[in-house]
Amino acid sequence: MKRILIYIEQHHQQDGIDLLETVRQIYQEAPYETYALVLQGQCDTLKGIFDVIVDLREEGLQEHEMRAISDVTYQLHHSYHFDAILFPATSWGRLIAPRVAMMLDTGLVADVTDIAHGEHGLELIRPAYSGRIMASIQITGTGPMMLSVRPGVFSYTPHREAATQVHTPQDLRYRTGGLKETGRKEKHSEYDIRESNVLISGGGGVERYFHELRPLAELLGGHVSASRAIVDKGVADRNIQVGQSGKTVDPKLYIALGINGALQHIEGLRNVDYIISVNTNKYAPICSLSDIVVEGDAYTFIHRLIETIHKEKGYEGH
Repeated sequence: MKRILIYIEQHHQQDGIDLLETVRQIYQEAPYETYALVLQGQCDTLKGIFDVIVDLREEGLQEHEMRAISDVTYQLHHSYHFDAILFPATSWGRLIAPRVAMMLDTGLVADVTDIAHGEHGLELIRPAYSGRIMASIQITGTGPMMLSVRPGVFSYTPHREAATQVHTPQDLRYRTGGLKETGRKEKHSEYDIRESNVLISGGGGVERYFHELRPLAELLGGHVSASRAIVDKGVADRNIQVGQSGKTVDPKLYIALGINGALQHIEGLRNVDYIISVNTNKYAPICSLSDIVVEGDAYTFIHRLIETIHKEKGYEGH
């Protein structure tokens, strides 16, 4: 039976849980056993989902101690002999995963966005050259297979209740980096675009009137998002960016205003129910993915749609 270790980040547990879907797609019908690596007893929400929880409770093992976590992961592998080790591609996961790979003298496929089973076996799909191409990485060798997976790409739906065992390893050997957390301040954000059912998204074509998107989004019960082109110009905040270097989203409705739709942006769209594109160029890449393409000026589209909604709701002129 295959053994798979998944690192669970304290403040992003759902990203780790969703990696169970990655595991399912990798091993399909083959039998496997899942291990969750957690810090300081943060494991209540994981019971019944993972087969084994490896609970690290030593004081020196804190989330920011990347060297210590890497050392412990290395030791755990030699105790349990994992076939695969997965990390969410969060800020911390991206720092820990390559350290562990070097210690284990194995390869690492970073920022995985898809899984495929080709003619020659398992393939891990990831963007390369700043998202201009998608690379298919074939897995060879004895492992362990290591990968980091982009958050929001896979979504896990529980299909069984596991009889979870909790292991609390003792006498762990690890180095600390001398870091001490003196406080934590969460970055304020009005909303998370990954949780929105409706997104009104603006690109380079609406740079001058990006602020006009909010009234439309509010009328439709949604939120505003943006492409990288407009974020790089400082018009929109990076935390609402859709795409390879932003967030992966799956709203029911996605209205793309003035967005060309390069591969980097399209990679951020997963399982979107309905896409409407408004663009002066009907041959823009995103138009080929859209259910409706409106060829024309996005500014005019916004205001006419707002007027129509107002009339439908019976408060014309307000």
